[in-house]
Amino acid sequence: MDEIAPGVWHWTALRETIGNDVSSYYFADERVAIDPMLPPEPPDWFRPEHAILTTRHHDRDAWKLRCTVWVVEQGAQELEGRGEFRTYAWGDELPGGLVAHEVGSLSPDETAIHSQARRALAVGDGVVRWEADAPLGFVPDRFMDDPERDKAGLRAAYERLLELDFDLLLLAHGDPAVGDAKEQLRALIEV
Repeated sequence: MDEIAPGVWHWTALRETIGNDVSSYYFADERVAIDPMLPPEPPDWFRPEHAILTTRHHDRDAWKLRCTVWVVEQGAQELEGRGEFRTYAWGDELPGGLVAHEVGSLSPDETAIHSQARRALAVGDGVVRWEADAPLGFVPDRFMDDPERDKAGLRAAYERLLELDFDLLLLAHGDPAVGDAKEQLRALIEV
């Protein structure tokens, strides 16, 4: 686990169902994990009380953390039978002062989670970075129903999200953008 900003921790772990490493995050003071896999060697202070999912597909190891799992209401039906969870709606304030924002393109439950206190924006599957230090990219076309429409929807959603205050862009697939996150996201949507 690496501290990418004060109190914000990042790690990767293999997601066997997709055969790739995925990223997870922990806001230590808030005791909130985002899209969590179990850390390879969790430190003693890693004690999440809440696991917040940016999309229903990111339940990953959430129930293994033995905390309250949160999913946006548009994705709740797919989690039935996996474990107890609570739902949230876009615009809701979540534990730790995080706020859910609609992305909605790519899948009907695609969500971004914003932390004003941590100046961080966590995104689900729409934005990826497959190689360290590579520019941000959209999820590959093969994972989209209608690539042209989906990319247009992602661009519009991320354009709205650029109005938020953030320096960190927390990606579920790839290394986070640290420091100049807003500029990196702007460069992606203007291509």
